[in-house]
Amino acid sequence: MVRILPMASSTLNLASLRPSLSSTLNCSAKFGASATPSNPNRRLALFHLGSVIPQAQLFGVRASKFLRTEKNSIEAGTAGNAAQASTSVNHENILEWVKKDERRMLHVVYRVGDLDRTIKFYTECLGMKLLRKRDIPEERYTNAFLGYGPEDSHFVVELTYNYGVDKYDIGTGFGHFGIAVEDVAKTVELIKAKGGKVTREPGPVKGGNTVIAFIEDPDGYKFELLERGPTPEPLCQLMLRVGDLDRSINFYEKAFGMELLRKRDNPEYKYTIAMMGYGPEDKNAVLELTYNYGVTEYTKGNAYAQIAIGTDDVYKTAEAIKLYGGKITREPGPLPGINTKITACLDPDGWKAVFVDNIDFLKELE
Repeated sequence: MVRILPMASSTLNLASLRPSLSSTLNCSAKFGASATPSNPNRRLALFHLGSVIPQAQLFGVRASKFLRTEKNSIEAGTAGNAAQASTSVNHENILEWVKKDERRMLHVVYRVGDLDRTIKFYTECLGMKLLRKRDIPEERYTNAFLGYGPEDSHFVVELTYNYGVDKYDIGTGFGHFGIAVEDVAKTVELIKAKGGKVTREPGPVKGGNTVIAFIEDPDGYKFELLERGPTPEPLCQLMLRVGDLDRSINFYEKAFGMELLRKRDNPEYKYTIAMMGYGPEDKNAVLELTYNYGVTEYTKGNAYAQIAIGTDDVYKTAEAIKLYGGKITREPGPLPGINTKITACLDPDGWKAVFVDNIDFLKELE
């Protein structure tokens, strides 16, 4: 659970909206130092110089200095090669470990202006369940977790309400959430009956057959309704926009251990998407990365916060993130007071993620 620091007043204060890592789980749970390689051309040149040195000098002081210099050059080159090889092996080991790590998207955190209103909309219109809720009056915020199943096995949303703040800026980088439903048309009818806002009526997706619709919740967050059969993970997508898709795919594969499930380019509408995740789309929540032709930067606003991902080892996870271009914003280690081990980072586009120790996460849910 991410704590959002309290507001001094109803005036929006961006500095006070930073998610607090100390309670991220209280409720819920390139650079490898590359040694300079030896220069074979330099060594070869030294040996050639030896052929023109007078014989008398070869066995004198100058010769011994020359031979020591050459010996040192060879040793330094050998050490450099060894260090480079060691770094390469280390990179391979980290990458292999990341692939085997037991990871799962745990929850997504964002801020809302009226918690009760949002809970009502999600439960009555989207069919979610309120899993738990807690109020922290001394820090002037309230959290609520909602989803389609228990937190230990499902991807859920974590809503944060800061006392006195009723509106946030979603920005241009955040895209939408995806929810799988068996009948999009009926779901849209229900949402309309409850006063919900439909921004795209039910119909096939452009260039495909999947029936979809788009709606907005009371705070303006967009939800894509996708028509699918029964699925164990109805809260199935989180869409974020990125400035370099290939860079993002490489990062999420290597640092986050996600798999590129599919990639689709749509030149007619000038965008490309990549689905990344820890398992098939019909059974797991996935990250939908979207690249719009020619757009390299987006505003993030102060509404969307981050995702939380489970891992077997936050320390190795932090190594992998650093190795593949991520920025660690919270070094790995236990949180004071509750001892849950976490690490936090930013991806190349500045999207935040918190990795949580799997065992500690389950303990926090007990």
